[in-house]
Amino acid sequence: MSTADAVRSTVYLDPELHQALRVKAAHSRRSMSDIVNDALRQALREDHEDLAAVRSRAREKPLDYEAFLAKLKADGTL
Repeated sequence: MSTADAVRSTVYLDPELHQALRVKAAHSRRSMSDIVNDALRQALREDHEDLAAVRSRAREKPLDYEAFLAKLKADGTL
């Protein structure tokens, strides 16, 4: 994304996080914005994957604890 396409936003960081971000940016020769954007993309992608997994299992029949425990024992997990 070019700077012209970017949206400016104010984010308040803990001082320790800000310092760590500055150090990481300097060592990696990347901007702090690039690092934050990548981290946000990853976090949102994980949320999207989690929600998709929940949706895909929504129609599964519930399994009570005793049945679940018996299944784990039967397949050798426990």
